[in-house]
Amino acid sequence: MTLWTSAEIAAATGGTASTDFTATGVTFDSREVGPGDLFVALKGETSDGHKFLDQSSERGASGAVVSVTTPHPHVLVADTMAALEDLARAARARTAGKIIGVTGSVGKTSTKEALFAALERCAPGAAHRSVKSYNNHTGVPLSLARMPAETRFGVFEMGMNHAGELAHLTTLVRPHVAMVTAIAPAHTAFFPDESAIADAKGEIFAGLEPGGTAIIPFDSPHRDRLIAAARPYAARIVTFGLDEGADVRAIETMRSEGGGTFVTARLGERELSFTVSQPGMHWVSNALAILAAVDAVGGDLALAGLALAELGGLAGRGARLTVPVGGGTALVIDESYNANPSSMRATLAVLAAEKAARKLAVLGEMRELGDGSDAYHAALAGPVIEAGVEQVILVGEAMAALANALEGRVEFVHVPDAAAARDRLLAILAPGDAVLIKGSNGVGLAKLVASLTDGMT
Repeated sequence: MTLWTSAEIAAATGGTASTDFTATGVTFDSREVGPGDLFVALKGETSDGHKFLDQSSERGASGAVVSVTTPHPHVLVADTMAALEDLARAARARTAGKIIGVTGSVGKTSTKEALFAALERCAPGAAHRSVKSYNNHTGVPLSLARMPAETRFGVFEMGMNHAGELAHLTTLVRPHVAMVTAIAPAHTAFFPDESAIADAKGEIFAGLEPGGTAIIPFDSPHRDRLIAAARPYAARIVTFGLDEGADVRAIETMRSEGGGTFVTARLGERELSFTVSQPGMHWVSNALAILAAVDAVGGDLALAGLALAELGGLAGRGARLTVPVGGGTALVIDESYNANPSSMRATLAVLAAEKAARKLAVLGEMRELGDGSDAYHAALAGPVIEAGVEQVILVGEAMAALANALEGRVEFVHVPDAAAARDRLLAILAPGDAVLIKGSNGVGLAKLVASLTDGMT
């Protein structure tokens, strides 16, 4: 299906097309180019996409957006990054679909994926979302540019680590529904306190379309701050949470046999019972936010409940893997993509609920926590002990604070990097174990997970 014609690209960007061509996809990474894709040659601090025009053509690109002439089919513009944003605006302008923007300190990607699954049930083949964690100044416009004109529901993740970033991204997305999943210590190196993080997340509401809905965590200590941020822009404010008073509330929860949670939720005067396949109360909170968003855009709540029951874990964000070890198997809970104090506590609680011969944890350092880093790391000692973890492998220099806090309380080893953590884990992992693997993405624990799933070779 044609996503863009060269004429449409030229009209959107103010550029000049060298010839007629059509594109079925859009990318700015030459390694991801597939047949029929439009390659946007971005210039970065360390690389220039124009150097990969031949490579993208060989991989099947139908055309490119460039700022220098090339013999390949192209649209010539003055600035390719500005052109990508222009293409994003054109994609947003041409759709009549309902658009949802998702941000938060934790749970953005998982909530986005689950919300997409729920809306895809409502409108098969007509839902669209940002892939992976494409939530920054390049990922958001790329995700918009990839949105087909016929889209009925679009879900876009928006992230930030500095104030002002969401204020720009939300003007591109122009959501009908803007959601904040949670406020927690993340990127605290760039913010004086959590209130400042809440203010930065609250920028998402400024892009709401007229008549739009703001979805806000009721249980958050920053609830009123977020409500104040939303009030000038939102026609409707909906809260979600576990506490009485939330507009969308879990009135009963019960752990299901599969490890997930059976939930009875109340939405105004309505009640809905459903199962969340993913374990943990943080997933119950995510599910309530998802129901609020589905309801706000006129989706089918019953179908959304079915989607939540069938969710699989995302790689790096809760995927549960059974790996061979010593003539038996062990459970690996893959949370290797990222970590902050809130998500660490939530996933340790998930490990606590596991029935296993032994509970292990590989915990990588949490980055971008600024002056409070030592205190945040040391504070994980309580959750580690409460989870019943018998052995902990701590990875990275910043984990020294947690090592000190665990001394004499839990058996642990402190290693410098993911490779050393892998060697240590392979030495102790046994049949029947459950192991949580979690840390900031830069620690590289995803490679440790991959080595386990590749047969531990």
